[in-house]
Amino acid sequence: MTTISTSDIQHLASLSSLALADDEVDGLRQDLENIIGYIKQLGELDTAGIEPTYQVTGLENVWREDEVQPGIPAEKLLEMAPEKQNNQVKVPQVL
Repeated sequence: MTTISTSDIQHLASLSSLALADDEVDGLRQDLENIIGYIKQLGELDTAGIEPTYQVTGLENVWREDEVQPGIPAEKLLEMAPEKQNNQVKVPQVL
């Protein structure tokens, strides 16, 4: 089993800007050791002949191709704006 030191956990907490109590460090150390042990077990599985599962629904990309459509000219949009200034739409201040 992989052994993770208390200083490793404190270093990770520092990198993550987390403040951990001593009892939390011990609990987290044990949890991470268990997680890494489980991942090692998964790495030992014989997956030869098993097709990778990247997607389970069988759906394919059905997006349509982009089509350029004529837009509204900027001048027309400015005409519709309630207020404008220096060829820009003037809106109420937010901040």
